[in-house]
Amino acid sequence: MTSSTSARSGTVRKMTAQGWFQLVFVLMILLAIFGAAAGAQVIAHTNRVTDRLLSETLPAVTEAYRLQGALLNQETGIRGYAITGDSQFLEPYDRGRQEQTRAGDRLRELLVEHPVLLADLAAVDLAAQRWQADFTDPATGAVSSRTGIGIDAATGAVRRKALFDAVRGTFAAQNDHLVAVVDSDSAELASARTTRNIVLSGTVAVFLLTGVLLTVLVRRLVVRPLGYLTESSRRVAAGEFDAHIDAVGPSDIALVCEAVENMRHHIVAELDSTRVQEAVLLRQKQDLDVQAEELRRSNTELEQFAYVASHDLQEPLRKVASFCQLLEKRYGDRLDDRGKQYIDFAVDGAKRMQVLINDLLTFSRVGRMSEGTEPVALDQTLDEAVAALSATIEETEAVIERPEALPELVGEPTLLAMLWQNLIGNAIKFRRPDLTPVVRVTCAPNADDPEEWEFSVSDNGIGVAAEFAEKVFVIFQRLHPRDAYGGTGIGLAVCKKIVEFHGGRIWLDTDYRDGTRLCFTLRAAAPATTAVPIENEVFA
Repeated sequence: MTSSTSARSGTVRKMTAQGWFQLVFVLMILLAIFGAAAGAQVIAHTNRVTDRLLSETLPAVTEAYRLQGALLNQETGIRGYAITGDSQFLEPYDRGRQEQTRAGDRLRELLVEHPVLLADLAAVDLAAQRWQADFTDPATGAVSSRTGIGIDAATGAVRRKALFDAVRGTFAAQNDHLVAVVDSDSAELASARTTRNIVLSGTVAVFLLTGVLLTVLVRRLVVRPLGYLTESSRRVAAGEFDAHIDAVGPSDIALVCEAVENMRHHIVAELDSTRVQEAVLLRQKQDLDVQAEELRRSNTELEQFAYVASHDLQEPLRKVASFCQLLEKRYGDRLDDRGKQYIDFAVDGAKRMQVLINDLLTFSRVGRMSEGTEPVALDQTLDEAVAALSATIEETEAVIERPEALPELVGEPTLLAMLWQNLIGNAIKFRRPDLTPVVRVTCAPNADDPEEWEFSVSDNGIGVAAEFAEKVFVIFQRLHPRDAYGGTGIGLAVCKKIVEFHGGRIWLDTDYRDGTRLCFTLRAAAPATTAVPIENEVFA
């Protein structure tokens, strides 16, 4: 029993729902064809029986009655004529003879397929001919010759009655056979109608049963499996990830069930992986919290260090420089040149240490001691930078080329002004001795990111070798001797920190050969849609 059930289940699963529907529809079409053929056959048979009854049998009965009536009219007319000799009695006799001929011919046409009835008609014709030959013809001939009938009245009456009784006897046989044929055709018609009704009712019943079967099939093969799949999916969606989904129904729905089951397995696997990752992330968060706490403590210590560096460390340096200068002033006449040189070295070292400490404080404050970001017009920050460098620009006769308008960005105005000042100041500082410094500022929307602007500051100075493209942004890294170019090597490091604080990046364009070109990007306050004109104003 179990094996047969599993075999049926396997058969169901091998066929798709569409295959089952097609099978049912094919059966319905076959049933429709069979029902139509059977119905057409029984209807055709009913029509044939009806046509035979209406076109042959009943008209034959009518013609038989007409034939018999014609003979009766002849008998009445000839009897009256024989008694009275009045020729007006021959008129119904003559009409009867004509009607007899027409009725006989019509009956022969209608009774072609009825030999028994044709035999009855022949018997009637034969009896009528005998009656006419033995009585009516002599009677009509005797009267018309005006010689008298020539027969005894009593004897004539007996003979006339005997002859016509023979005709009447054929009438009875003919009528009995006609009634039998009518009854037979009527019974066959009733049977044909009954068969027709049964076949049509059976066809309708089969169609109704097929519709019920289709409904049951849809419910069993589609509705139930889909309902089971829907309920199982809702259980999984509600959090019962361990609820197994069986493959039920036809093969296509079973495939959907298997796909959903595979998806459930994948979700469970991903969920387990996510839980593991959540545990890892939780541990990492805890570690990050610890590190954040350490960073807060370190920042606090750095702030304390910055305070000490800006106050406590600079005070001893000032004392060293001051007392060295006092030592030179009071005992300068007692010191030789080497002693004075040593004092100069000590004062210069103290002063350079103060500069380094101030630059280090400046670098540490970038992004940490922020006053908050706001919409900033870069034209204004560039104006501030140019104004701060006005003395150097005037001294070197430098030319600053800039766009007619710069975009508005979100940032810290002080830091952005410091950025321009360091970049333009570096471009003027590292100039060629034989050339007037020319510094060009450009900007354009970034083609890869519409919310980002790309800027460049180019000069015609001594340039930077490609191998030092990264080193120039490291704090306190110098590429030239201190006596050739002043400074502590912190300017570009500060620029990099300012740009990164505003979400951008800065780099050295190593393809530029006419000097130095520094490029950087900044995020826009709104998506950049049009480029700023590159027509430049010149500041000399």
